[in-house]
Amino acid sequence: MAITVESQKRPEGSKPRALRRAGLIPANLYGHKGTESISLTIDAKTVERLLKRASVNNTLIELNVADAPWRGKTLLRELQIHPAKGTPYHLSFFAVAGHGDTTVEVRLRFVGTAVGVKQEGGVLDTVISELQVSCAPENIPDVIEIDVSNLQIGDSLSISDIPFPEGVTPLAELERLVVSVLPPQISAEDAGTETETEAAS
Repeated sequence: MAITVESQKRPEGSKPRALRRAGLIPANLYGHKGTESISLTIDAKTVERLLKRASVNNTLIELNVADAPWRGKTLLRELQIHPAKGTPYHLSFFAVAGHGDTTVEVRLRFVGTAVGVKQEGGVLDTVISELQVSCAPENIPDVIEIDVSNLQIGDSLSISDIPFPEGVTPLAELERLVVSVLPPQISAEDAGTETETEAAS
């Protein structure tokens, strides 16, 4: 999923607080030219729309700096939120072109209903919900789907069991547990009733 965002160079000497009062969010672009960076501003409403569709280290963003001029593919590397207001405070973008594979966080989506849940009353235990992977910017997946339909009670899937898209490499240990099906959960009340039944018999 690629998103286009328009931005402008930040005027020299401008104060971040004054920019925010004017409806602009300060931002920075890194990686476009060695260690140089560009100070930017983005309209607050644009940032609001962006954050509804994008997430940090996951979404490819086409950033246009009209007065630089510069345009290219980036990742949102950092998002600062105002601690009191809960509104975007500052953004950092990283230009990915020419840097080879990049590291991103990708959400995991569990599809299907496990046999152990549907037929045996077990509980699906999702240990992790996102995973760090390495891939080319153009190959960043929106999500990685994991089919849990065939899992029975006691079964589990590790990272090594996940079918990753071509060109996408997980950066965690392959033995790391991702999801499992646990036995049915017995409440304290049920456990007490079961104990009383056993004692009576």
